[in-house]
Amino acid sequence: MAKGDPGGTTRGRRAAPRSRKSAAGDPELVQLLTPEGERIESVTGPDGNEYRVDFTDEEYRGLYRDLVLVRKLDAEATALQRQGELGIWASLLGQEAAQVGSGRALRTQDMAFPTYREHGVLYCRGIDPIMPLGLFRGVDQGGWDPNEFKFNMYTIVIGAQTLHATGYAMGITMDGKTGTDDGEAVIAYFGDGATSQGDVNEAFVWAGVFNAPMVFFCQNNQYAISEPLERQTRIPLYQRAAGFGFPGIRVDGNDVLATYAVTRTALDNARHGQGPSLIEAYTYRMGAHTTSDDPTRYRIASEVEAWQAKDPIARVRAFLEKQQIADADFFAEVDEQARRESVHLRERVLAMPNPEPVTMFDHVYPNGSPLLDEQRAQFSRYMESFEGSAH
Repeated sequence: MAKGDPGGTTRGRRAAPRSRKSAAGDPELVQLLTPEGERIESVTGPDGNEYRVDFTDEEYRGLYRDLVLVRKLDAEATALQRQGELGIWASLLGQEAAQVGSGRALRTQDMAFPTYREHGVLYCRGIDPIMPLGLFRGVDQGGWDPNEFKFNMYTIVIGAQTLHATGYAMGITMDGKTGTDDGEAVIAYFGDGATSQGDVNEAFVWAGVFNAPMVFFCQNNQYAISEPLERQTRIPLYQRAAGFGFPGIRVDGNDVLATYAVTRTALDNARHGQGPSLIEAYTYRMGAHTTSDDPTRYRIASEVEAWQAKDPIARVRAFLEKQQIADADFFAEVDEQARRESVHLRERVLAMPNPEPVTMFDHVYPNGSPLLDEQRAQFSRYMESFEGSAH
């Protein structure tokens, strides 16, 4: 686990504070680690904030471990779906830095509202990675306690979680839980395609008007399923925040260090009563939208190869090697841990019991209801009607 604070000094290559240009030529992208693994000491963002991190060597190694483990577990889930063991899977391949960086930036008291792809944030919140696989295998509804882990259930409806998050954040303000270092903040995850949804724009309105203590975290992976970014917006997504009355910033979503620094700053501003903000994590979805998608039908191989050169894990490894923070034994140990955990995950998925269909009524209400009991009885009679038949 990586902790740290986005202030103070850090080891590694030092350079004058600056901003980096994105692939789209935007000069406002915050980057602290280049694709070649070169460290940038600090960057002054368009908001005037100076972004930097101060990690120990162990914390740098911890971030690398997080990235590798999350990718390996995600790859195992994809393989399980291809072998018929999961109904569907939404891979995070290529977006590990955006998720681990923001996930580690969350403080214990902060609440996260995910989509259906935030497996890396889920991992950072200490939730057993088997939990979402039960959902996608169809044996349960997810299973973790959102209050215990401060991580809401996966939301399949595009953008709906932003309204849930905004309401939760408004409640935090009403409860007087902002204004101090121990105050609470909320983060809502969504993709670039979701910015075209009414729910997201309504959440922007409410959060801005009521100064809600929350961070809107948009993982711009360049595609809304098959629709490219230029079909979603005519301006950079982070600039949309200005129209709703709060700040926006674009960060290199393949840079785990910059993502951490920008997210921690935004969350701390929110918890101190400075209202909402929008982070656009500029990244790329290396795989399919879900296992039901074929990305070769709408994007070319050279585009994918160009983004592979910006791989979030490769750049951290390059940095660790250049700074002699990690050696071959460390990388081999991480790879072996990832292999063991992925094998264990597979074994646990295959051992999941297949619930009886009637059990879908068990947890609709905590104490049941007469109407639910009637529905259960009707469904049971329906299922019994097939006994002894060829159906």
